[in-house]
Amino acid sequence: MGRFILHCDLDCFFAAVEIRDNPQYKGKPVIIGADPKEGKGRGVISTCSYEARVFGLHSGMPISQAYRRCPHGIYLRPNFTRYLKASKKVMKIIKQYSEDFQQGGIDEAYIEVSDKCREFSEAKMIAERIQKDICEKVGIGISIGCAPTKSLAKIASDLNKPNGITVFTSENYKEQLKDLDITRIPGIGKKSKVYFYNKGIRTIGNLSDISLNH
Repeated sequence: MGRFILHCDLDCFFAAVEIRDNPQYKGKPVIIGADPKEGKGRGVISTCSYEARVFGLHSGMPISQAYRRCPHGIYLRPNFTRYLKASKKVMKIIKQYSEDFQQGGIDEAYIEVSDKCREFSEAKMIAERIQKDICEKVGIGISIGCAPTKSLAKIASDLNKPNGITVFTSENYKEQLKDLDITRIPGIGKKSKVYFYNKGIRTIGNLSDISLNH
């Protein structure tokens, strides 16, 4: 019997908590990180809402650059006490669905539900229940990837954000992965991207072709 692994990844976690606690921020570009007006604009973005990403903002971007692109955004300093409290509530919910639980960070976790499923449609139903529970009890969104391995589940969880559920089966995962940029693979960053691009390897499919032929 195959394995059924879920990667649960909170959507724009820090920003989501701020929007939950401050409904007036909903639908607006919310940026969590350094203060762009103090400290001479030093520091970077921790995370930002999807409305902020429309302006090209992203995690790790210098706050001064973010402010130039989105001066009307709502810039907030991180409140880790509240984020940790929300994270603990989320993890408690996820743990209820499987004893095989592994937290990957403040905003993500893996669970294996192989003992509860015989097919991926059943695993997807579990993912849907987790989403519903977290939305109702914590008030924030989460995306979930379901796949036979942890690496595939992590890639899947990132594909249909926010509030998405993506399923990779043993039969369809190669087809779903082939056109994705290689940076979708966990661990491949800017330097690795340049290395692979220089070798003509731009997609996961290209990488698979090389692996199969050598």
